[in-house]
Amino acid sequence: MKCMRRLQSRSKPLEVEGTREKGEERKEIPSPFIFDLQRFAEGGDKTEEPTAKKRSDARKKGQVARSQELNTAFVLLMGFLILRILWEYIYVNIAEYTTYLYSHLSQSVTTEGISELFIGIMILLAKTVLPVMFAILIIGLAVNIYQVGFMLTTEPLEFKLDKLNPINGFGRIFSKRSLIELFKSIFKIIIIGYFLWLYLKDQIPLLPQFIFFDLPHSLATAADIIFTMAFQVVGVIMVLGAADYAYQKWQTTQDLMMTKQEVKDEYKQTEGDPQIKSKIKQKQRQMAMQRMMSEVPKADVIVTNPTHLAVALKYSKGMVAPVVVAKGQDLVAERIKQIAREHHIIIVENKPVARALYQAVEVGGVVPAELYQAVAEIIAYVYRIKHRRTA
Repeated sequence: MKCMRRLQSRSKPLEVEGTREKGEERKEIPSPFIFDLQRFAEGGDKTEEPTAKKRSDARKKGQVARSQELNTAFVLLMGFLILRILWEYIYVNIAEYTTYLYSHLSQSVTTEGISELFIGIMILLAKTVLPVMFAILIIGLAVNIYQVGFMLTTEPLEFKLDKLNPINGFGRIFSKRSLIELFKSIFKIIIIGYFLWLYLKDQIPLLPQFIFFDLPHSLATAADIIFTMAFQVVGVIMVLGAADYAYQKWQTTQDLMMTKQEVKDEYKQTEGDPQIKSKIKQKQRQMAMQRMMSEVPKADVIVTNPTHLAVALKYSKGMVAPVVVAKGQDLVAERIKQIAREHHIIIVENKPVARALYQAVEVGGVVPAELYQAVAEIIAYVYRIKHRRTA
Protein backbone atom coordinates (compact mmCIF):
# COMPACT_ATOMS: atom_id res chain seq x y z
CA MET A 1 0.00 0.00 0.00
CA LYS A 2 2.82 2.39 0.81
CA CYS A 3 4.41 1.62 -2.54
CA MET A 4 1.14 2.33 -4.31
CA ARG A 5 0.80 5.67 -2.53
CA ARG A 6 4.35 6.59 -3.48
CA LEU A 7 3.67 5.76 -7.12
CA GLN A 8 0.46 7.76 -7.08
CA SER A 9 2.18 10.75 -5.53
CA ARG A 10 4.96 10.55 -8.10
CA SER A 11 2.47 10.19 -10.95
CA LYS A 12 0.68 13.42 -10.02
CA PRO A 13 1.36 16.01 -12.72
CA LEU A 14 3.06 19.19 -11.63
CA GLU A 15 1.28 22.48 -12.32
CA VAL A 16 3.47 24.04 -14.98
CA GLU A 17 1.48 27.16 -15.90
CA GLY A 18 2.91 29.85 -13.68
CA THR A 19 4.16 27.59 -10.81
CA ARG A 20 6.68 24.87 -10.22
CA GLU A 21 4.78 22.99 -7.52
CA LYS A 22 1.88 23.67 -5.24
CA GLY A 23 2.54 26.17 -2.56
CA GLU A 24 5.44 27.86 -4.33
CA GLU A 25 5.37 31.40 -5.59
CA ARG A 26 3.91 31.80 -9.12
CA LYS A 27 6.62 32.29 -11.67
CA GLU A 28 6.11 33.03 -15.36
CA ILE A 29 7.88 30.69 -17.76
CA PRO A 30 9.20 32.43 -20.84
CA SER A 31 7.81 31.07 -24.08
CA PRO A 32 10.57 30.12 -26.52
CA PHE A 33 8.32 30.42 -29.60
CA ILE A 34 6.29 33.58 -30.17
CA PHE A 35 4.48 33.89 -33.52
CA ASP A 36 3.49 37.32 -34.70
CA LEU A 37 0.82 36.74 -37.31
CA GLN A 38 1.00 40.36 -38.44
CA ARG A 39 4.36 39.60 -39.98
CA PHE A 40 2.73 37.10 -42.26
CA ALA A 41 -0.26 39.28 -43.07
CA GLU A 42 1.51 41.69 -45.40
CA GLY A 43 3.81 39.15 -46.99
CA GLY A 44 7.49 39.94 -47.43
CA ASP A 45 7.91 37.99 -50.65
CA LYS A 46 7.68 39.65 -54.02
CA THR A 47 4.45 38.08 -55.19
CA GLU A 48 2.80 41.04 -56.95
CA GLU A 49 3.09 41.83 -60.66
CA PRO A 50 5.05 45.04 -61.38
CA THR A 51 2.84 48.07 -61.81
CA ALA A 52 2.92 50.40 -64.80
CA LYS A 53 4.86 52.98 -62.77
CA LYS A 54 7.42 50.38 -61.72
CA ARG A 55 7.93 49.36 -65.36
CA SER A 56 8.15 52.99 -66.44
CA ASP A 57 10.79 53.79 -63.80
CA ALA A 58 12.77 50.70 -64.76
CA ARG A 59 12.54 51.67 -68.42
CA LYS A 60 14.04 55.09 -67.64
CA LYS A 61 16.96 53.28 -66.02
CA GLY A 62 17.42 51.08 -69.08
CA GLN A 63 16.08 47.95 -67.38
CA VAL A 64 14.05 46.50 -70.23
CA ALA A 65 13.63 43.11 -71.88
CA ARG A 66 16.13 42.96 -74.71
CA SER A 67 17.74 39.97 -76.40
CA GLN A 68 21.16 40.49 -77.94
CA GLU A 69 20.80 37.12 -79.64
CA LEU A 70 17.74 38.24 -81.58
CA ASN A 71 19.48 41.43 -82.63
CA THR A 72 22.54 39.47 -83.78
CA ALA A 73 20.38 37.05 -85.75
CA PHE A 74 18.64 39.79 -87.74
CA VAL A 75 21.88 41.70 -88.33
CA LEU A 76 23.58 38.57 -89.68
CA LEU A 77 20.55 37.73 -91.78
CA MET A 78 20.40 41.18 -93.36
CA GLY A 79 24.17 41.31 -93.84
CA PHE A 80 24.43 37.97 -95.65
CA LEU A 81 21.25 38.67 -97.60
CA ILE A 82 22.58 41.97 -98.94
CA LEU A 83 25.94 40.33 -99.70
CA ARG A 84 24.12 37.57 -101.58
CA ILE A 85 22.12 40.08 -103.61
CA LEU A 86 25.08 42.39 -104.33
CA TRP A 87 27.67 39.64 -104.73
CA GLU A 88 28.06 40.09 -108.50
CA TYR A 89 28.23 43.87 -108.17
CA ILE A 90 30.84 43.71 -105.38
CA TYR A 91 32.93 41.11 -107.23
CA VAL A 92 32.98 43.11 -110.45
CA ASN A 93 34.03 46.34 -108.69
CA ILE A 94 36.80 44.66 -106.71
CA ALA A 95 38.05 42.82 -109.79
CA GLU A 96 38.10 45.97 -111.91
CA TYR A 97 40.00 47.98 -109.32
CA THR A 98 42.43 45.13 -108.68
CA THR A 99 43.13 44.93 -112.42
CA TYR A 100 43.64 48.68 -112.57
CA LEU A 101 45.93 48.60 -109.53
CA TYR A 102 48.22 45.85 -110.86
CA SER A 103 48.37 47.45 -114.27
CA HIS A 104 49.90 50.61 -112.78
CA LEU A 105 52.45 49.00 -110.47
CA SER A 106 55.28 49.79 -112.90
CA GLN A 107 54.85 53.53 -112.37
CA SER A 108 57.10 55.31 -109.92
CA VAL A 109 55.80 55.99 -106.45
CA THR A 110 54.83 59.64 -106.02
CA THR A 111 52.71 61.66 -103.68
CA GLU A 112 50.06 62.14 -106.34
CA GLY A 113 50.03 58.40 -107.07
CA ILE A 114 49.57 57.49 -103.39
CA SER A 115 46.76 60.08 -103.06
CA GLU A 116 45.06 58.68 -106.15
CA LEU A 117 45.43 55.16 -104.79
CA PHE A 118 43.94 56.17 -101.44
CA ILE A 119 41.01 57.97 -103.08
CA GLY A 120 40.38 54.94 -105.29
CA ILE A 121 40.27 52.63 -102.27
CA MET A 122 37.83 54.97 -100.47
CA ILE A 123 35.55 55.05 -103.50
CA LEU A 124 35.71 51.24 -103.78
CA LEU A 125 34.77 50.85 -100.11
CA ALA A 126 31.94 53.35 -100.49
CA LYS A 127 30.55 51.43 -103.48
CA THR A 128 30.86 47.96 -101.96
CA VAL A 129 30.79 48.24 -98.15
CA LEU A 130 28.46 51.18 -97.46
CA PRO A 131 25.29 49.49 -98.85
CA VAL A 132 25.88 46.48 -96.58
CA MET A 133 26.65 48.64 -93.54
CA PHE A 134 23.63 50.86 -94.16
CA ALA A 135 21.31 47.83 -94.39
CA ILE A 136 22.79 46.36 -91.20
CA LEU A 137 22.34 49.70 -89.40
CA ILE A 138 18.69 49.95 -90.45
CA ILE A 139 17.82 46.38 -89.41
CA GLY A 140 19.70 46.77 -86.11
CA LEU A 141 17.75 49.91 -85.21
CA ALA A 142 14.47 48.30 -86.30
CA VAL A 143 14.99 45.21 -84.14
CA ASN A 144 15.99 47.29 -81.10
CA ILE A 145 12.96 49.55 -81.49
CA TYR A 146 10.75 46.47 -81.84
CA GLN A 147 12.10 45.02 -78.61
CA VAL A 148 12.22 48.08 -76.36
CA GLY A 149 10.54 50.85 -78.36
CA PHE A 150 12.06 54.28 -78.88
CA MET A 151 14.07 54.95 -75.73
CA LEU A 152 16.91 57.40 -75.14
CA THR A 153 18.44 57.34 -71.68
CA THR A 154 21.89 58.15 -70.34
CA GLU A 155 21.38 56.81 -66.82
CA PRO A 156 23.18 53.47 -67.46
CA LEU A 157 26.22 55.50 -68.60
CA GLU A 158 26.37 57.63 -65.45
CA PHE A 159 29.46 57.26 -63.27
CA LYS A 160 28.74 55.42 -60.03
CA LEU A 161 31.30 54.59 -57.37
CA ASP A 162 29.73 51.25 -56.55
CA LYS A 163 30.69 50.06 -60.04
CA LEU A 164 34.34 50.35 -58.96
CA ASN A 165 33.77 48.26 -55.86
CA PRO A 166 35.54 44.90 -56.43
CA ILE A 167 33.15 43.10 -54.09
CA ASN A 168 30.17 44.23 -56.15
CA GLY A 169 32.09 43.30 -59.29
CA PHE A 170 32.69 39.75 -58.06
CA GLY A 171 29.03 39.60 -57.05
CA ARG A 172 27.98 40.45 -60.58
CA ILE A 173 30.46 38.00 -62.11
CA PHE A 174 29.32 35.08 -59.99
CA SER A 175 25.66 36.02 -59.83
CA LYS A 176 22.81 33.82 -60.95
CA ARG A 177 22.29 35.92 -64.09
CA SER A 178 25.96 35.58 -65.07
CA LEU A 179 25.84 31.81 -64.65
CA ILE A 180 22.71 31.65 -66.80
CA GLU A 181 24.39 33.78 -69.49
CA LEU A 182 27.40 31.46 -69.39
CA PHE A 183 25.18 28.43 -69.78
CA LYS A 184 23.38 30.10 -72.68
CA SER A 185 26.68 30.89 -74.43
CA ILE A 186 27.92 27.32 -74.06
CA PHE A 187 24.60 25.95 -75.28
CA LYS A 188 24.65 28.31 -78.27
CA ILE A 189 28.19 27.26 -79.22
CA ILE A 190 27.26 23.58 -79.00
CA ILE A 191 24.10 23.99 -81.11
CA ILE A 192 25.74 26.15 -83.78
CA GLY A 193 28.80 23.90 -83.87
CA TYR A 194 26.58 20.85 -84.33
CA PHE A 195 24.77 22.36 -87.32
CA LEU A 196 28.07 23.56 -88.83
CA TRP A 197 29.47 20.07 -88.54
CA LEU A 198 26.38 18.55 -90.16
CA TYR A 199 26.79 20.85 -93.14
CA LEU A 200 30.58 20.89 -93.50
CA LYS A 201 31.05 17.13 -93.23
CA ASP A 202 29.51 16.85 -96.71
CA GLN A 203 31.33 19.88 -98.14
CA ILE A 204 34.89 19.24 -96.95
CA PRO A 205 35.48 16.29 -99.33
CA LEU A 206 34.69 18.63 -102.26
CA LEU A 207 37.41 21.17 -101.39
CA PRO A 208 40.28 19.36 -103.25
CA GLN A 209 38.33 19.78 -106.51
CA PHE A 210 38.91 23.56 -106.34
CA ILE A 211 42.41 23.10 -107.79
CA PHE A 212 40.81 22.18 -111.12
CA PHE A 213 38.59 25.30 -111.24
CA ASP A 214 39.48 28.74 -112.51
CA LEU A 215 39.28 31.74 -110.17
CA PRO A 216 35.74 32.93 -111.06
CA HIS A 217 34.34 29.39 -110.78
CA SER A 218 36.16 28.79 -107.49
CA LEU A 219 34.87 32.04 -106.01
CA ALA A 220 31.30 31.33 -107.13
CA THR A 221 31.39 27.81 -105.65
CA ALA A 222 32.95 29.03 -102.40
CA ALA A 223 30.35 31.81 -102.18
CA ASP A 224 27.53 29.26 -102.57
CA ILE A 225 28.99 27.10 -99.79
CA ILE A 226 29.54 30.07 -97.47
CA PHE A 227 26.14 31.63 -98.02
CA THR A 228 24.29 28.33 -97.59
CA MET A 229 26.20 27.66 -94.37
CA ALA A 230 25.63 31.22 -93.16
CA PHE A 231 21.87 31.11 -93.72
CA GLN A 232 21.62 27.81 -91.85
CA VAL A 233 23.55 29.25 -88.90
CA VAL A 234 21.43 32.41 -88.98
CA GLY A 235 18.28 30.26 -88.88
CA VAL A 236 19.57 28.50 -85.76
CA ILE A 237 20.53 31.81 -84.14
CA MET A 238 17.08 33.18 -85.02
CA VAL A 239 15.37 30.36 -83.11
CA LEU A 240 17.74 30.80 -80.16
CA GLY A 241 17.16 34.56 -80.26
CA ALA A 242 13.37 34.19 -80.15
CA ALA A 243 13.67 31.84 -77.16
CA ASP A 244 16.12 34.22 -75.47
CA TYR A 245 13.78 37.19 -76.02
CA ALA A 246 10.94 35.32 -74.34
CA TYR A 247 13.26 34.46 -71.46
CA GLN A 248 14.44 38.07 -71.12
CA LYS A 249 10.85 39.32 -70.89
CA TRP A 250 10.11 36.74 -68.18
CA GLN A 251 13.33 37.53 -66.30
CA THR A 252 12.69 41.28 -66.43
CA THR A 253 9.21 40.77 -65.00
CA GLN A 254 10.67 38.60 -62.22
CA ASP A 255 13.27 41.25 -61.39
CA LEU A 256 10.55 43.91 -61.14
CA MET A 257 8.17 41.87 -58.96
CA MET A 258 6.93 43.79 -55.92
CA THR A 259 5.81 43.05 -52.40
CA LYS A 260 2.34 44.00 -51.25
CA GLN A 261 3.81 46.75 -49.10
CA GLU A 262 5.67 48.20 -52.09
CA VAL A 263 2.42 48.27 -54.08
CA LYS A 264 0.68 50.10 -51.22
CA ASP A 265 3.53 52.59 -50.86
CA GLU A 266 3.55 53.26 -54.61
CA TYR A 267 -0.21 53.77 -54.59
CA LYS A 268 0.18 56.32 -51.81
CA GLN A 269 2.87 58.14 -53.76
CA THR A 270 0.93 58.26 -57.02
CA GLU A 271 -2.64 58.60 -55.79
CA GLY A 272 -1.95 60.27 -52.47
CA ASP A 273 -2.44 59.17 -48.90
CA PRO A 274 -5.99 57.75 -48.44
CA GLN A 275 -6.42 59.80 -45.25
CA ILE A 276 -5.48 62.99 -47.06
CA LYS A 277 -7.76 62.10 -49.95
CA SER A 278 -10.66 61.45 -47.56
CA LYS A 279 -10.06 64.84 -45.91
CA ILE A 280 -10.02 66.52 -49.32
CA LYS A 281 -13.28 64.82 -50.25
CA GLN A 282 -14.77 65.83 -46.92
CA LYS A 283 -13.74 69.43 -47.54
CA GLN A 284 -15.24 69.29 -51.02
CA ARG A 285 -18.51 67.96 -49.61
CA GLN A 286 -18.55 70.76 -47.07
CA MET A 287 -18.01 73.37 -49.77
CA ALA A 288 -20.72 71.79 -51.92
CA MET A 289 -23.05 71.79 -48.93
CA GLN A 290 -22.35 75.47 -48.28
CA ARG A 291 -23.06 76.35 -51.90
CA MET A 292 -26.27 74.37 -51.79
CA MET A 293 -27.41 76.04 -48.57
CA SER A 294 -26.69 79.45 -50.07
CA GLU A 295 -29.27 78.64 -52.78
CA VAL A 296 -32.06 77.79 -50.33
CA PRO A 297 -33.09 81.46 -49.75
CA LYS A 298 -33.69 81.76 -53.51
CA ALA A 299 -36.20 78.87 -53.52
CA ASP A 300 -39.97 79.35 -53.94
CA VAL A 301 -41.10 76.35 -51.91
CA ILE A 302 -39.71 73.55 -49.72
CA VAL A 303 -41.36 70.14 -50.18
CA THR A 304 -40.92 67.90 -47.11
CA ASN A 305 -41.54 64.32 -46.03
CA PRO A 306 -42.17 65.94 -43.38
CA THR A 307 -39.19 65.11 -41.11
CA HIS A 308 -36.74 63.00 -43.07
CA LEU A 309 -36.58 64.71 -46.47
CA ALA A 310 -36.61 68.28 -47.76
CA VAL A 311 -36.40 69.46 -51.39
CA ALA A 312 -36.11 73.14 -52.33
CA LEU A 313 -37.74 74.15 -55.67
CA LYS A 314 -37.31 77.32 -57.65
CA TYR A 315 -39.35 78.43 -60.65
CA SER A 316 -39.40 81.63 -62.65
CA LYS A 317 -40.68 82.72 -66.04
CA GLY A 318 -38.66 81.36 -68.94
CA MET A 319 -37.76 78.10 -67.21
CA VAL A 320 -38.79 74.85 -68.89
CA ALA A 321 -39.59 73.31 -65.51
CA PRO A 322 -38.92 73.99 -61.83
CA VAL A 323 -35.33 73.41 -60.67
CA VAL A 324 -34.17 71.61 -57.53
CA VAL A 325 -31.75 74.04 -55.87
CA ALA A 326 -31.20 72.00 -52.69
CA LYS A 327 -32.14 68.72 -51.12
CA GLY A 328 -31.23 66.65 -48.08
CA GLN A 329 -32.33 64.20 -45.48
CA ASP A 330 -32.36 64.07 -41.71
CA LEU A 331 -30.04 66.81 -40.34
CA VAL A 332 -29.55 68.40 -43.76
CA ALA A 333 -33.32 68.49 -44.23
CA GLU A 334 -33.72 70.18 -40.88
CA ARG A 335 -31.10 72.76 -41.83
CA ILE A 336 -32.90 73.46 -45.14
CA LYS A 337 -36.18 73.99 -43.32
CA GLN A 338 -34.53 76.22 -40.74
CA ILE A 339 -33.09 78.47 -43.45
CA ALA A 340 -36.48 78.47 -45.19
CA ARG A 341 -38.21 79.69 -42.03
CA GLU A 342 -35.60 82.40 -41.54
CA HIS A 343 -36.29 83.71 -45.06
CA HIS A 344 -40.09 83.18 -44.89
CA ILE A 345 -40.15 80.51 -47.59
CA ILE A 346 -43.31 78.40 -47.68
CA ILE A 347 -42.86 74.74 -46.58
CA VAL A 348 -45.31 72.23 -48.05
CA GLU A 349 -45.66 68.70 -46.69
CA ASN A 350 -46.16 66.14 -49.47
CA LYS A 351 -44.57 62.76 -48.81
CA PRO A 352 -44.93 61.13 -52.28
CA VAL A 353 -43.68 64.20 -54.17
CA ALA A 354 -40.83 64.77 -51.71
CA ARG A 355 -39.64 61.15 -52.05
CA ALA A 356 -39.96 61.18 -55.82
CA LEU A 357 -38.06 64.46 -56.19
CA TYR A 358 -35.32 63.37 -53.78
CA GLN A 359 -34.72 60.09 -55.62
CA ALA A 360 -35.15 61.28 -59.22
CA VAL A 361 -33.57 64.74 -59.37
CA GLU A 362 -30.06 65.86 -58.44
CA VAL A 363 -29.25 69.34 -57.18
CA GLY A 364 -29.39 71.71 -60.14
CA GLY A 365 -31.59 69.36 -62.17
CA VAL A 366 -35.06 70.08 -63.52
CA VAL A 367 -38.22 68.30 -62.46
CA PRO A 368 -39.00 65.31 -64.75
CA ALA A 369 -42.11 65.33 -66.92
CA GLU A 370 -43.91 62.67 -64.86
CA LEU A 371 -43.90 65.02 -61.85
CA TYR A 372 -44.99 68.16 -63.71
CA GLN A 373 -48.62 68.02 -62.55
CA ALA A 374 -47.86 67.32 -58.89
CA VAL A 375 -45.20 70.03 -58.73
CA ALA A 376 -47.41 72.48 -60.65
CA GLU A 377 -50.17 72.04 -58.08
CA ILE A 378 -47.71 72.75 -55.26
CA ILE A 379 -46.33 75.88 -56.97
CA ALA A 380 -49.87 77.09 -57.75
CA TYR A 381 -50.74 76.61 -54.09
CA VAL A 382 -47.66 78.62 -53.08
CA TYR A 383 -48.54 81.45 -55.49
CA ARG A 384 -52.06 81.63 -54.04
CA ILE A 385 -50.65 81.94 -50.52
CA LYS A 386 -48.21 84.64 -51.62
CA HIS A 387 -51.05 86.49 -53.36
CA ARG A 388 -53.17 86.43 -50.19
CA ARG A 389 -50.23 87.77 -48.16
CA THR A 390 -49.72 90.69 -50.52
CA ALA A 391 -53.44 91.40 -50.87
